Parts: sequence; C-alpha cells; structure tokens
Amino acid sequence: MDNDEKLLRGQINLETAQIAWRDLQRYFASGATIFVSPALDLVDVAYQIAQDNAELVSAWMSEGRIARVTDEQALGWYEADTIVWAVVARPYVLIQENRNVLHS
Repeated sequence: MDNDEKLLRGQINLETAQIAWRDLQRYFASGATIFVSPALDLVDVAYQIAQDNAELVSAWMSEGRIARVTDEQALGWYEADTIVWAVVARPYVLIQENRNVLHS
C-alpha cells in the first residue's frame, strides 16, 4: 500500500460514524443509501468506490455483497431505531449494520 492509499483510507476511516438510521431517511428517500454486507470492510468499500474500481464494485453488487438499501431493511431499521455505521462515498452513503450496538 503506497502513501496516497494509506492517507485516503485513513481519511475515510476517520469519516465513518455510528448514526441512527432515522437520521439517514432523506438519503434513503433520494436513493443514495447502499447496504454493505458485514462480510466486507466498510472502509475498503468506500475506498474502492472513491477509486472508481468499477470491476470490483460490480462484482460485489452481483454477489449481493453491496446493494441499495431495500424498503424492508429501511422499515426494519426505522422501527427498531437501529444504529448503523455510515460513511459517505459520493454520491452514496454506505451503511453497515453495527454488530455491537443495534439499538439506541
């Protein structure tokens, strides 16, 4: 990993945050929320999107490892007042369920 990659990954890592799903409703309504499987590293996914690695991102999509947040997911998280991990990877907000803290 070169210095530029380390710096960008570090910046992305610093921009991740735990946030209530309810606070992300406007992004969901605009179609900008992407679910990231817990099998993937949220920072790595954001990095690959930032690097426009279309081949890898497409592979993850076809495997169902990343996908737009579904209405069912959104409703479940809203009703459970779920806290998620999130990071912006323009034009998307990447969402990953927090395995340690599921409710506020």
